[in-house]
Amino acid sequence: MFSHFLGQDLGQVQGQRQPRQKGQSAWKSLVVNVAKSAVLTGAFTAALLGANAAVARDNAPSTRERWGDTVALQALPAEAQTTYQRVLSGGPFPYEKDGVVFGNRERQLPSKARGYYREYTVPTPGAQHRGARRLVCGGQPPTKPDACYYTDDHYVSFSKITP
Repeated sequence: MFSHFLGQDLGQVQGQRQPRQKGQSAWKSLVVNVAKSAVLTGAFTAALLGANAAVARDNAPSTRERWGDTVALQALPAEAQTTYQRVLSGGPFPYEKDGVVFGNRERQLPSKARGYYREYTVPTPGAQHRGARRLVCGGQPPTKPDACYYTDDHYVSFSKITP
């Protein structure tokens, strides 16, 4: 019926005839093969994504937990300390996106109203792009934040900064 659209017999997959059980229609065979492919693709994708998440978790520093511990400002990289001082003084910031609202979509930080958090790029020496390091500060006005957090893994984990 639809074989002229597919250019092959519905019972064939990649040029090889699939054996059908007695009484099994071409449609049923096609549906079964598509279902098998979907299951295998889903399993492979889940395994791949799970492995990537495990690698990211394993590479995170062991002293930092997902919800973040605290880190002294002086213990941060010099670039993070400079960015923190720029936040307190209202700039200037080297990147156009510095100071934009941070949505906290991953819910890694305490839940607050939209617009509470703002993000700032912490430059990575030698990087040709913004890199993964950020400060996220919350509170109003932005120059007097209630709290600031540091991430060096692009929002996977945070450490609360203690000045």
